[in-house]
Parts: sequence; C-alpha cells; structure tokens
Amino acid sequence: MLPPPQPVARFRRDFEALGPVPDRIGVAVSGGPDSLALLLLAAAVYPGRIAAVTVDHKLRPESTLEALHVEDICARIGCPHSILEVAVPDGPGGLQAEARAVRYSALGRWVEAEGLSHVATAHHADDQAETVLMRLQRGSGLSGLQGIRPLRREGSMLVVRPLLGWTKAELVHIVSEAAVAFVEDPSNGDRRFDRAEMRRFLSGNPQFQPHRIARSASALGEADAAIAWAADRLWEERCTRREDELLIDASGLPRELGRRLLSRAIGELRRRHGLEPPWTGAEDVEGLLSALEAGDTATRAGILATGGSVWRLRLAPPRRQA
Repeated sequence: MLPPPQPVARFRRDFEALGPVPDRIGVAVSGGPDSLALLLLAAAVYPGRIAAVTVDHKLRPESTLEALHVEDICARIGCPHSILEVAVPDGPGGLQAEARAVRYSALGRWVEAEGLSHVATAHHADDQAETVLMRLQRGSGLSGLQGIRPLRREGSMLVVRPLLGWTKAELVHIVSEAAVAFVEDPSNGDRRFDRAEMRRFLSGNPQFQPHRIARSASALGEADAAIAWAADRLWEERCTRREDELLIDASGLPRELGRRLLSRAIGELRRRHGLEPPWTGAEDVEGLLSALEAGDTATRAGILATGGSVWRLRLAPPRRQA
C-alpha cells in the first residue's frame, strides 16, 4: 500500500522545506484521493509519527461511511485515526465558508487534545490554481494572489500544506497504484459554488496549467514576504510614536509600502486605545491612502489621518450627537 520511492523522497523534501518537522504530525483525511495520497506519503516518510483525523460535516448521507472507510485504511497502515462530527450552521458566509470555519475549529480542539502542533492538509496545485484565478477575477492584490499559503497559523495550530506543488492527477495516480479506494465529494462539481465554476474553466482551457499557476503563486508569495521584510525595516526607520499620535515619513515612499505602513499604524493606534473589533491588517485602506497622498485629511476605522510628506495619525474625535 505504500507509495514507490520516488514520490516518497519528493514528499520528504517538500515537507521538510516547510520547517522543522515535529515528533508527531496530524493529517486531515477526508477520503478523497488528495488527502488519501497525503496520508500514504506521510505514513511512508514518518512511520509511527502520524495521527489522522476525519471531520464529518454530516452534510451528506454518505459522510459517515466515508469517515469509516478512512478509519479502515488507517487501521491497515497502523495509523491512529479520529472522527470528528460537526454541525454546519446556516450562517451568512455561505455553506462552504461555514463548513470551513467549523472544520478548523474542530481540528484546533483535536490538535490540542492530542498534544500536537501541526496538522497537514492536502491542498494541491489544482486547488492553488483555482484560488489564484478566483482572486484574480475579484481584483485581489499581491497578498491575495499568492493564493493558498503553505503555512498558516489557525489559533495555536499550524496548518501545513506540503502538496501545493503536486497536481491532482499525480495524487490520484499514487492512490490508484496503491489500490486504495477513494470517494469524490459531489459538491466539487456543484456549479452553485465559485470554486466548482473555476474548476470547470480550467478543465475546459488546458492551456492554463495548474502547476504553472501554482508556481506563479509561490513566486508571488516570496515577493510578498520580501515586501513585508522591507516594510518592517521602514516601520522602524520612518515611524515616530508620540503620546497621542503616530507620524510616518512618507517622502518617496512606494505606494505598496505606504499601504502597509498605514495599515500597521491604524492597527497600533486601535490597540493602544482599546478599540474593537481588532484590526487584522487585511482591511481596505485604499481611499485613505489616496487622501493622504493628496495631502488631505480623512478618517478610517476610528483613526484621523492627515497627509503630506509626513502622515499624522491619531484617534478621531467622537462624533457630535445630532
């Protein structure tokens, strides 16, 4: 049932490129070919160090049997396995977003209970290509166009994605060669979901090759990290803290770096004054940035900012009652 040596060696390189490998690794397995390939590869590279988990969202009648199928495969390869049953609320984010939220919440609790720090998921190059094209269609900037990140912190849990350089076809081949039965989630083809529509687009336009789009996403991720590195240094050089305000030397500042310094300044001032909700840094500051570049004064998220060669930011005064 174990994969052949070449993909096993490749997986080891890809996993270890993500950073230090913990003593035990959680692996999320749905029963689809992608996650089963992840399970087989991880078990081959790190025998005795893998703990598998399946989240049963109870959205389809077959989901319980699919979780038990994963349990049977894990028993055959000597890997402990847990099934987490969750209820997906009918929330404002839509079915897939709500399912993702409860899934990661359940995984976080499981990781903590198992004494783990990492959980690996089977996101691959095709997923990455779909994500990049969806965000391109929405007009995302650099951070968005890097797509699915190979490392992501979800609370105290580190989510690792070692398969972003692998195509779905490669993963299906690994599982098929191992003679392991897998399931396909019918929602993958449900045209009500944006991702299914993008999957159909890629299937009908083979000139858009997922592994090449994934490679571009990786390059954009490296560029984003480089800009973040530069922004950290500029923050120390160009930001001056005063008792009630922050000053940013904006002279000759490239727009993207100005955007990042501005967002960081808003976050710091909001935290200083205890404003809720927390500022994540992902919020849109485009209008405020344009106003400051024009030398104007504007307000964003409770912060008053004045432009010019030096930007001045402080807590906005309370609004007058009518």
